[in-house]
Amino acid sequence: MPAYMIVTAVVHDRDRFLADYGAPAGALVEKFGGRYLLRGPGAESLEGDFGDGAGMVISEWPDKAAARRFWESPEYAALKKKREGLADCQVLLIEAPSLTG
Repeated sequence: MPAYMIVTAVVHDRDRFLADYGAPAGALVEKFGGRYLLRGPGAESLEGDFGDGAGMVISEWPDKAAARRFWESPEYAALKKKREGLADCQVLLIEAPSLTG
């Protein structure tokens, strides 16, 4: 069953974030079996206090286990350190419910 990783990011230095983190993260997502459905800045918050103007990233994974392999990999741990100070992020992982039965 597919899983989705949803990231809300308030980016403080967009150029550095994209160069140091964004491009390499994209390659890792692909390597671990994920694919991007959405990547873009300028989210409009309709409710709540996190995310107005933030960037949003939604990636699809074959299942939760695949997304966790990416998230817990040594490659991603090293890369995640590069985003420290560049963005404040909220990351959610959810498995798609079955719509039948």
